[in-house]
This record gives sequence, structure tokens and C-alpha cells, in this order.
Amino acid sequence: MRCIEHRLRNNRGIALAFSLIITSLLVVYGAAFLATGVSQNLLAMSSAQRAKSFSLAESGLARAVVWLRAQSAPPTGNYTNPWGGTQALGGGTYSATITDLGLVGATGNIRRYKVTATGTHSGSSRVLVKYLQVDNYARYLWFTDQELFEGTNVWFTAGDRLNGPTHTNGHFNINQDPVFESQAQSVDTYIKFYNNGSAVNLQQTTNAPNDEPDFQQGFTFGAEVTTMPSQALGLRSAASSGGLSLRGNTTIVLNSNGTMNVTNSYNRWTNRNMPIPANGALFVVCDGSNCRNGGSLTISGTLNGRLTVGAQKDVVIPSSVVYADDPRTDPASDDTLGIIAERDVVIDDAAPTNMEINSCIMSMGDSFLLENYWLGSPRGTLTVYGGIIQKERGPVGTFDSRTGTKATGYSKDYGYDARLLGAPPPYMPTTGDYITLSWEEI
Repeated sequence: MRCIEHRLRNNRGIALAFSLIITSLLVVYGAAFLATGVSQNLLAMSSAQRAKSFSLAESGLARAVVWLRAQSAPPTGNYTNPWGGTQALGGGTYSATITDLGLVGATGNIRRYKVTATGTHSGSSRVLVKYLQVDNYARYLWFTDQELFEGTNVWFTAGDRLNGPTHTNGHFNINQDPVFESQAQSVDTYIKFYNNGSAVNLQQTTNAPNDEPDFQQGFTFGAEVTTMPSQALGLRSAASSGGLSLRGNTTIVLNSNGTMNVTNSYNRWTNRNMPIPANGALFVVCDGSNCRNGGSLTISGTLNGRLTVGAQKDVVIPSSVVYADDPRTDPASDDTLGIIAERDVVIDDAAPTNMEINSCIMSMGDSFLLENYWLGSPRGTLTVYGGIIQKERGPVGTFDSRTGTKATGYSKDYGYDARLLGAPPPYMPTTGDYITLSWEEI
């Protein structure tokens, strides 16, 4: 009996010890589980607070852009919460500082800003920085107010290739398979295809038969309208103050040594050699009321430097205009040209078979076009390296409607000069908006 009792006592002891061990383990695991739950809860709360503070910082950036857009002109100087102090929103706060980084380059009218915004929620703060720049038309490879010329559709067609941002305040007209390598957008909600003769909405319908445009970065419908100016007021003013303002018809031949030869009857100049203007601004005004005695500029040659030329009437291009240092092969090149006509930019009918223009071209009154574009036979290729901005889309040739092949004028090879986004030609007209160059969290 004593042996049995002894064994029972031993078993009860072992069971008690085992129970104590199990209980201890449960307590430890319970505490660990509770600690994990608390930790995960705290982590979730922290993540939520950080997300809210990030959104508040974004609100600060957006508020700064709204404030900049509301100013009558790009402001100078630095501003902290110009709308009136730190703002409360969604249980937290945001604040922002706008820092004026000055003008782009030594001359011009393009100003940059740094916006620093802080969002705070429940003790968590995050800081975002955005770099902005006054928007300008030189950032487009292709911009039109409408894809019409004197009421007639002008078409992108086979062989056309555009490798920069494109925008129209109307809609694009497509024949066959042009290629758009970069962002493309229109204000209208449809594209007109040549081979079915009616408007087709790409959002609802596949491409028309035999018309297969290649939008490599997609296509945006319903873009915001950007209104073109009718006069180059900034360029006019700069030419009169530190640049070169000329009266009457003028011919300029650019030289690769940084000079130019100027012919102007009003000043009695014939091939007068001089440096390009120090501030990069040249403008030709009319000689007499209503431009009866001329106010056009003819330009050709090789540019060494930064220059924007303009005319109250037309700008005529009789032969190629190129850069002394080609930025496509020389990354150090700062050669940059803007050509602005308050009427038309016209390629002369006597221009060579193959033609190259290195410039951002802007026709405020009407179009960029080839004189007598409907006459003759195919010429070869028109290469534009820079950009084309025009009110009405001007033709540089025609195609056979039956075969789609080139009938007259030039085939188009339009290449984008990406430098013009950050460093446009001097006194290039601005859009009245701001573009984001970059942003980061610090």
C-alpha cells in the first residue's frame, strides 16, 4: 500500500509540475501574443499617421501651385504660407514655403521655384519637395490650336514620326500608320480617320480599317485647353531693351562663329556683320501702319549661341538653319534657337530638296508651311529638331488619296529637343501655367 501511495504522490507531483510548466508557457505565449498585437496595432497606427501626414504634405504642395497660378505674373522672392499661416485639415496641419530659384539661364523669362511642404498628423511629420518651372510652349514637339488649314483637315500619314510631346486644342486627323513616340493628347474626345471619313472615338472603337496610328505612350482625350498668344510681347520688349529691334523687311544669315550678317534697307545695311544680341532677343517690326511696307524676317545659316528671333509679319526660311554644335552628338552644346512669327513661318518655295531646321518654331497668327506646297513633285525630307507650335496646322506637302504615297512637298522627320523643357530659347512665350520638373521626400 505504502508503495502504491508513494507512486500516486509521485504522479500527482509530476502532473502538478507539468501543469505549472504548461501554465507558464501559456502565460509566456499569451504575453508574447499580446505584445505582438500591441506592437502591430502601434505599427498600424504609426503607418496610418504617416500616410495622413504624407497626404497633408501633398495638400501643401497643391495649395502652393494654386497660389502661384492665381498670381498675375510669376512672383519674385520667397513666401511661407502666403495664403495666411499653417492650415488645419483632417485632424492635422500643413505648411509650405515657396523659394524663388531665379530665371533659367542668363537671359529669358522662365522662372523656377522650389516648394517645400510639411504635413503633420498626431505627432508624425513628413516633408515633400517639388521643383516647378513656368510652363512654356517650347516644351512641345507639336502644338496646334486646330488641325485645320483654311478650313480643310491636315493629316498625319504614313512615314510621319514624332518623338516628343504633342497637343492639339482640336482633334488629330490620321491616315495610315504615323508613329507618336511620346505623350499625345487632344482637347476633343475623338480622332478623325481618313479611311472611313468619320470621327471615331478610340475609347469606344478599334481603329478604322487601314489606319493604324502607333501611340507608343498612349493617348489622352479631353485635355485642358491652352490658349495661344497673338503677339510676342516679351520678345518685343527684350529686343527693344538690350537686344536688337529692326524696322522693315530684314534678312539675317547666321554664322558659326557667333556672328550674323544683317541686311536691312531702313538702316541701309547690306550684309552688315555683328554679334548676335547679348540678351538673345531680335525682333522685326513693320515700317508703317498696317505693315504695308514690310515687317518680315528671312533667316538661314548656322547658329552659335542662344537666340530668339521674331517678326510682326512672316518669318521666311529659304534654306537650312542648324546649330554649330549639334546637341544630338555634343551633349555640351548650348546652341538654342527660337523662331516666332506673329503671322506665318514659311519655307521658301526655292528651298532645297532636303531641309533641316534646328529651332522651336512658333506661328502665332496662322501656320508653319511650305510655300506652294501643292505644286511640283516630292522634295525629300523636312527635318525639324526642336518643336512646332502653330495656330492652324500648315501643310508642307500633299499625298495621293488613292495610294497614300507622297505627291508633293516634304516628308516629315520631326525630332524633339528635350533640352527645351528645362532651357527654352530666350523669351519664349509662356502658357500661364506651371510644370513639375521633379519631386522628392526628404
